[in-house]
Amino acid sequence: MTTTATYPFTAIVGMDDLRLALLLNAVSPAVGGVLVRGEKGTAKSTAVRALAALLPEIETVPGCRFSCDPHRPDPACPDGPHEAGPGERRPARMVELPVGASEDRLVGSLDIERALSEGVKAFEPGLLARAHRGVLYVDEVNLLQDFLIDSLLDAAAMGASHVEREGVSVRHAARFLLVGTMNPEEGELRPQLLDRFGLTVEVAASRDTDERMEVVRRRLAYEEDPAAFAARWAGEEDALRKRIAAARALLPTVRLGDAALRQITATCAAFEVDGMRADIVMARTACALAAWAGRTDVAAEDVRQAALLALPHRRRRNPFDAPGLDEEKLDETLRRSGGGDGGEDDEPDPDGPDGGPGGGGGQPPQDGPEEPSDASGPSVPEQSRGEEGAGRGRDAGEQAPARAGEPFRTRALSVPGVGEGAAGRRSRARTAQGRTTGARRPRGTLSGLHLAATVRAAAPHQRARGRSGPGLVVRRDDLREAVREGRESNLVLFVVDASGSMAARKRMEAVKGAVLSLLLDAYQRRDKVGLVTFRGTGAEVVLPPTSSVDAAAARLESLPTGGRTPLAAGLLRAREVLRVERLRDPARRPLLVAVTDGRATEGGAARSASTRGGGRVTGGPEPMARARQAARLLAADGTASVVIDCESGPVRLGLAGALARELGGPAVTLEELRADAVTSLVRSVRNPHHNHRRAA
Repeated sequence: MTTTATYPFTAIVGMDDLRLALLLNAVSPAVGGVLVRGEKGTAKSTAVRALAALLPEIETVPGCRFSCDPHRPDPACPDGPHEAGPGERRPARMVELPVGASEDRLVGSLDIERALSEGVKAFEPGLLARAHRGVLYVDEVNLLQDFLIDSLLDAAAMGASHVEREGVSVRHAARFLLVGTMNPEEGELRPQLLDRFGLTVEVAASRDTDERMEVVRRRLAYEEDPAAFAARWAGEEDALRKRIAAARALLPTVRLGDAALRQITATCAAFEVDGMRADIVMARTACALAAWAGRTDVAAEDVRQAALLALPHRRRRNPFDAPGLDEEKLDETLRRSGGGDGGEDDEPDPDGPDGGPGGGGGQPPQDGPEEPSDASGPSVPEQSRGEEGAGRGRDAGEQAPARAGEPFRTRALSVPGVGEGAAGRRSRARTAQGRTTGARRPRGTLSGLHLAATVRAAAPHQRARGRSGPGLVVRRDDLREAVREGRESNLVLFVVDASGSMAARKRMEAVKGAVLSLLLDAYQRRDKVGLVTFRGTGAEVVLPPTSSVDAAAARLESLPTGGRTPLAAGLLRAREVLRVERLRDPARRPLLVAVTDGRATEGGAARSASTRGGGRVTGGPEPMARARQAARLLAADGTASVVIDCESGPVRLGLAGALARELGGPAVTLEELRADAVTSLVRSVRNPHHNHRRAA
């Protein structure tokens, strides 16, 4: 049956923080939107769609593609100027931004051909214009290209969108409630981008059996008859809609006293958040909470709740920090900085001024059948351990995991040549953003005009086309788009020796510190990363290729060591991972980073992988021979590689250097990895023949 009615907001079970954050933004869009972090299947998109249905109708200028308010039209509206007159009413829109959207789809596009030939600003609005005065929902915001996120957040912050194309400029209003969702396991947002979201909430499915039962009951009832289900909740929906309108009307009268403001600024200072945006967002959120509770003064409980929503994501200093807030420290800070206006107690009133939930603390109402609370709060599911390596052994002498050493700064590794992968900050590539290196005929929609090349193409035909005035007569065949070169992201696959030869505590700490440093570099350069380890009798894919660098760091931290050294199995398993990834994403070029001392004391059990891709490891069971042959197979595939040599002690066998020669890449010692000298080696993985001569 086709679903026509929106799932009611008041029918959502649990998810108190998510519902509250959305409602506060509905009351005060100036709060700055919501970032929802959590696992799949937790009603994130359902809640956003349900909220959009609660927003008051808006009045627009008839025929305006930019939803101008007839009482206060945008003077710069591309469809303007608008004459005074009656408007037309319609529901507020919820617009979804897909992950694969182009920049033109987001901000809008200009018809360059008409602009050049007719001098007309022919502008086709994008999703930002469509979302004006409504809701813009971005699922998997962490997977968007950085330049799209920048454009999106700039518009959200300024309330306007600017489109610049070859000297032609268009501006229009773009004020909307921004909601982004993300699964942290798929990669984090940069701290600078996290800071641009006003509030953040963590969501997870309840572990309470009764609550899960109620979720299923309501969902099945909705799917059976959406209209009847919505009708059952119509009263609660109407009451909530009226409460939103009342809070919006009350908001301008809410007073933020000096005592509450001191608590806000003291809290931000105590938690050492960067900049002043957190203070401003907390102030706006506290005011919205007071208005939501029906008060005209901000209380201490409003400040506390605002901190819990506005600060956790602003405390990340690097990708390996988990967002969160120490509530004991928060309460102590609030106590020391004063009790708020009006002498309210530090503890929130559980009943609030209207005798139910949603009072002092601003929690949203949970109407309908009473729901059991999830006392445990949101929880993060355990991450899967990834693929199991063939024949992985658990040796009796396995060592407990060593802690990683202190990370340090490294310079970028890069893959040789010019690629065409996803935009990033590592290797050279032809991209939509970057310096212009040439021009070509457009492939499909014109993405970026090369003005000089277009003029050169059109100039010889002006007389034949009957040009009589100053304007240039341009045809579509004359258009040329710019070819740009920027940087791409790569797949950095770490192959880490976790055998007994690496088990010395200080040595493994140094190895993990080096890998952690390279992971931090990969995060900054927008790479995907993967982690293969080998020990015992086989190799294991500890982390399949992912954008979540912090997940890789967590797996590295818990990595045990011990057993024999199946180097060949590790290389062959890495080769198999890369083979599969080439099928999934052929444009993303890989870089293999082998972290080993070069020893091999076990042939390994990953033999099924060795026969794929046109190669076969032969030559008997001798472990070193198998490792060398596996390395040659990777080199034959054209895989760029670098070996981090972990050998230590006064006597060194040079086995890692020999492995690097087989792989066709450089070898770098752990000592060199911390020195400036290493940057000339690690900075660029040169062509295999050059590396072979250098290593020799």
